[in-house]
Amino acid sequence: MNASPTPDRYALVGFPVHHSRSPLIHGLFARQTGQNLSYELIEADPASFETAVRGFGAAGGKGLNVTVPHKEAAFRLAQRTGPEAKVAGAANTLTFDGGIRADNTDGVGFLRDLTVNLGAVIESRRVLVLGAGGAARGILPPLLESRPRELVVANRTLARAAELRERFQALGELRIVTFAELAGAGAFDLVVNATSAGLRGETPPFPAEIVGRETFCYDLAYGRGDTPFVAWARRAGAERAVQGLGMLVEQAAESFLIWRGVRPETAPVIRQLSRDLGT
Repeated sequence: MNASPTPDRYALVGFPVHHSRSPLIHGLFARQTGQNLSYELIEADPASFETAVRGFGAAGGKGLNVTVPHKEAAFRLAQRTGPEAKVAGAANTLTFDGGIRADNTDGVGFLRDLTVNLGAVIESRRVLVLGAGGAARGILPPLLESRPRELVVANRTLARAAELRERFQALGELRIVTFAELAGAGAFDLVVNATSAGLRGETPPFPAEIVGRETFCYDLAYGRGDTPFVAWARRAGAERAVQGLGMLVEQAAESFLIWRGVRPETAPVIRQLSRDLGT
């Protein structure tokens, strides 16, 4: 009897990663599409990130997903970049094919979950993005291209947000403010949390007035039950408040397509994760 071929190795690298559902997601994708692969978690702090990436590739790894706080560092490591990663200056997907190729599937995954799965409308709406790190870089281009009436990025400090305004100015107008300057801004139609506060369990440092009765709040983070941001948004009176499970699955499907040449069905995986996490 012939032995089964060794599965192709993939992984998620980040800091932290212990909470991640990515191995389950890619395992379900592999079963669904008949692909022979394994998927693991690699926890690496910023000082050891490059060593972890290069070591995984040198050991025969085929590809890496990249999560906070490494998305900009991942982009800088690559010899070749896909168009979305080039625009964002950040990458969440690395492919080892004789070198390192960087792609960013965050934007397409986010937009697909928000507009197709959840039915949200962006065009002509007031949109607020909280945070100016690597996660925000991935979602700002598709948000700008969706032609909101106003797009505001709020951050603890203006320096990081100013970098994003300069990077994306060709795509559309981007207003930047500090969290403190959101006081008096009024309610937005869509509020997206791209900070890492949910991962650390912090109380969101935003004024409740940014949320109105018709506000749709979307947290890029996810967890068991409500994330701190989702719980805060509900207390503030948001009409809808959801965490980023759908985006997680949709961006993973786009990474899977890049690596394996086939795009899996996402709806059954989103349903299973939602049941598992009680969301």
